[in-house]
Formats: sequence, structure tokens, C-alpha cells
Amino acid sequence: MFFLNLSLPEFLAVLGSLSSVVVALYLLDRLRKHHTVPTLRFFAAIEKPPVLKHRRKLQQPWSLLLQLISLLLLLLAIAQLRLGSPARYSRDHVLILDVSPWMAARLGPNRLIDQARLAARNYVNALPLADRVMVLRAGVLATPALLFESDRKKIQQAINQTQPGAASLNLQGALDFAQQAQRVQAQRPGEIVFIGAARIPSNEAEAGRLDPPSNFRFIPIAGPTEHVGLRKISVHRAMDDPDTWEVFLAAKNYGAVPRSVPAVVNFGGAPVATHRFDLKPGVEESYSFRFKTRAAGWLEARLPPQDSFRQDSRAVLELPPRGIVPVTVYSSEPDLLRPVFNAIPGIQPNFLPPGKYDPKVRTGIVVLDNFAPPSLPATDSIWLNPPADKSPIPVRNIEASVKLNQWLADHPLGAGLRARDIEIPSAEIFRPAPGDITVARAEAGPVIVARPGTPKMVVLGFHPIRSGMKYQLTTPLLFANIVRWMAPDAFRSWELTAGAAGTVDVELEPETDPNNVRVQTEDGASLPFTIEGKTLRFFTADPGIVRVLAGDRELVYSLTLPQPGDTVWQPSHVKVGLPGRAPAGPASRDIWQWLAIAGAIGLFADWILYGRIDQRIRAAKGAPPSEFLRKAS
Repeated sequence: MFFLNLSLPEFLAVLGSLSSVVVALYLLDRLRKHHTVPTLRFFAAIEKPPVLKHRRKLQQPWSLLLQLISLLLLLLAIAQLRLGSPARYSRDHVLILDVSPWMAARLGPNRLIDQARLAARNYVNALPLADRVMVLRAGVLATPALLFESDRKKIQQAINQTQPGAASLNLQGALDFAQQAQRVQAQRPGEIVFIGAARIPSNEAEAGRLDPPSNFRFIPIAGPTEHVGLRKISVHRAMDDPDTWEVFLAAKNYGAVPRSVPAVVNFGGAPVATHRFDLKPGVEESYSFRFKTRAAGWLEARLPPQDSFRQDSRAVLELPPRGIVPVTVYSSEPDLLRPVFNAIPGIQPNFLPPGKYDPKVRTGIVVLDNFAPPSLPATDSIWLNPPADKSPIPVRNIEASVKLNQWLADHPLGAGLRARDIEIPSAEIFRPAPGDITVARAEAGPVIVARPGTPKMVVLGFHPIRSGMKYQLTTPLLFANIVRWMAPDAFRSWELTAGAAGTVDVELEPETDPNNVRVQTEDGASLPFTIEGKTLRFFTADPGIVRVLAGDRELVYSLTLPQPGDTVWQPSHVKVGLPGRAPAGPASRDIWQWLAIAGAIGLFADWILYGRIDQRIRAAKGAPPSEFLRKAS
């Protein structure tokens, strides 16, 4: 016999304390008795209080003994007295199932996860019936599918519902979670059992990185040995030609023999590149190429499905179209502005005389050179030296020989503009309204003002080509900043990558403002991230699309390409395989229910025999009044 909830010293301490309290209460209750008398007329006041004598013996020892025995029985029930050996009592085990992508590989007619589930059921059947099991699914995160439970039906259901995931195996994280669960929740810790192929990343397989506990058991699931798969595919626009995509493709040989594998890359269903990878065992190689298109479409990289794991033989990315912004320039001197707008990539300029102004244009950008239309444009507009009385931004006065000496450098409209003391023969000085943005300022006041909203508007109080800015690099940069502010998609740089779910590191540009960085999922929800230096890091355990927005740069990660581990973990000095079958009968037996019932019966019997019910029974049977009525004197 042994106690489950209390140790023997704790049990004796609690029993002694409660017994002392019961004896003290028993003596106090029996020392002063209440008597029922017919009248108070014979009571006489006495000057001297009566002397109370301590009792030398208990009047109802059998009642006290019955209460103490009942208390002992109830305390034994609370301590959960069990019959049997404590060494064979039930233990709490953690069953870790490998749910990495590699468990979807086939070996014969079944998948590896089917073999793992069978091994898990056999392990549970080999345990004593009283043992409890926690089912833990180990992928990039350790996810408990069932807390410590002895019900075999619930355990079998949790095992049968386990399926492979899309992220690589983090074995050390699963072991740490299992040890923490046993420390916090287990009554008597048992084994930590891992069942799976145990393919882990090479950095985790380094010496000393994996530290299995002393109670660890490993049940390996043998899988295929030869495999070649895609590791990564990334696409971005070329720096020298925005209509050209640069594609990077990588494949790896996970097997032990050399392999020669052809790769085909299609865009919109048509092949754009082919390459043959000659891979040595354990080697990863890459291939880069370029192709030109302005259209949107699906870019697909494919390896022939020649082995038992096909999930990483295909990767797909959706390429966006190249945005072209139409710019309509109304000018009587189009040759002055033609070189400026032809030098800005991502736009399509169209030069028209002011007489052909169309107020119905609702797309693109309208440039109004030195004239004001009868009605304001319905789309974004750039005003160059408008008439003072018809300017959309009120003109305070017109100044001659103005020096432009200040730019709003911390705003996208003034980004990269550093020129100072530019001579302007004549300039309009504006009176901006609240909410307007002063892009450039002279000593006399604002000379370039932007008005956000819908539509957007930028007004220049001078003509840059007719001023000292004609031969300045500031002029094309200024117009490029204005177009980028009005139509940011035309200048957005795209980078698309297909990879595996988990932790993703992103290299940011040196000038990226961390306050303007956002990480979003496919449905627009925000993902938490950290920035250390110029490296952004985020984590997701679920496959899907994640977008990183950093200014005018957008990085799209299609985290749908599973990656099996690089190395098969083979631990040493641990228990391997299924344990021996446990005895069919229980190792120990609970008797606390019977102890609790016996204690309750004892207290009830004491209440009947020595409590108020006993007095009422005696009165009903005609007992002498002296037994329950006392004289007052």
C-alpha cells in the first residue's frame, strides 16, 4: 500500500492536527451542557459563582472514538491510499509524432505517417492501462493534440488524426516542450517517445545541438533514401531593364548516389528555360536565367516526379504585370518637357496642346504647363507656373530673382533632392492651406506645394526648364518623386520567392525606414516581425502567401514549398524500439472510494447514536424527564 497524494510525514501531521482539534471540540461541547427547565421562578441570584471542576474522564468515549476513526478513513481517502506497489503505479508519457513534410513520403503502398501512427498505437497498447499519455505533434512548432489522458479511445483518436505538415522539423523544440510538460503536469513522469523519420536541418544536427533527456525513447520510421527536390525559386525585376525578370532556381540531392535531373520552367504554360542539374550526394546547386515580359502570369518550375516524395518537385509563383502610368502633358512647348518625362521609367507620356484639354480624363496623371483649365482635372495633376489668379493654391505674391534653398527631404516628394541656391528668375509664392505639404521653399516663402487627397495635386510656382534647374539632376528627380507619390505602383519593385514555412529572414535596403515596414498575410492580417540592423525576421507555421511592404519595395513569399530535413538524426545511448508488453492487470488499485464511504457512514452513525436524534428517540419512548429536564437548583 502507498499514498498517492500525500507522503507519510504529511499524512501523520495532518492527522495529528485534525485529531487534536476534534478532541478539544469534544471536551468543550461536553463540559457545558444545556438543560431545559419548566420555569425560572426558583432561580436565585448567588453572590459567588459556582466552581467548575475539570472532568477526569470522558462521558462519551465511544462517540469520540467513532469520530476519530471516521476522520482517519476520510483522510486516507483524501491521500488516495492504493493497494499495490508504488514502483508499478501509472506513469505519464509524452508521445511525440513527427509531422514534418517528409512524413508524406511513400515507402511501398503506405506513407511514412501511416507507419508512424501504427507504431504509436503499438506503443500505447504496450503500456499499462493506468498509464497516461500526451500526444505531441512535432513540426516547426510543438503542438499538443491531447493532454495527459488514460482513455485509450481518446489517445487512439489523437493519433489517427495526425497528418504531415508543411514546415520542417524542430526536434529540439519538441523535446524541450515535452520535458516542460512532464515537469509541470505529470504526476509520475514516464518516457518521452519520438516516432518518426527524424530528418532535421543540418544546423540542428551539429554536434551538441540536440540533447535528448535520460528518459528518451526513439522509434525510427525508415523512409526512402534517394530524393532530389527544389529548395528555392526567387524572381525579381532586372535593374537594367524593368521589363525583364531575373529567375534564381536551386535544387538539392538528399540521397547517397549522384543524380542527373532535368528542370523545366514555364510561364503562362509555355517553357521559358530548361536546365539539367548534375547533383552529387548531399549537394545543392543553383541556376539563373532571364526572360522578358510585361504581362502577368504564373511562373512554374518543375522537376520530374521520379521518387517517392513529390511535394517539392513543383513550385509556382504569380508574376504581376508591369504597371504603366499614362501621363497627359498639355503644353504649348512640349519639346521642353519631353526629355524629362521620357526619362522616367514606368510611365507613358502623351503630349497635347492646351486647346485639347479633356476634363473627362479620370486615369493617369495630367500635367498643365503654364495654363489653367476651365475646370479642375478629375485625376491627379501637376501644375507648372499656373496663372496667379487661377492657381489651385492661392498665390500670395510674385517674387523676382528667387533662390530656392530648402527641400522637404524627409518626405517622398523631396527624397534625394539636395540642390541649394538655385536661381529662379521669377516665382509665385504660395499661401498653403492646413494639410498642404511644402515641398520646396525660398526665402520669400513656399514655391512648390503638394495637396494630398483624391485626387492629388502638386503646384510649382515656376517652370523648372526655364529656370536654373534646366541642367540640374534635381529636375528629373523631382518629377520622378511626384509621379512615384501619385502612382506608387508604377515604381514598386517586386521580389517573389517560393520557400518553406517557418522563420524567414529578409534583407532590407540601407535607406529603409523601419517605421514604414509592414508584414501581412494573404488576407491582410499583420504578422509580428523583428528588425535587427537591416535584417527583418518573421515566423509563420502555416503555408501561404506573406507580403513584406518596405516603402516602394514589395517582397512576396509563397511559403508553400516543403523542405525535408538535410540529415537523418541517429541518436546514441538511448532506448530504441517498442518496449515490452506490460501486464494485463492493473499494477495498483484505488480504494479511496470505499474509504470515503466508510468515513461518511461512521460520522452518520455518530450523529444518530450520540447526537440530537438520540435525545429525540429517548423522549419519544417515554424516558424519565430527569434524563432530559434538569432542575434549576
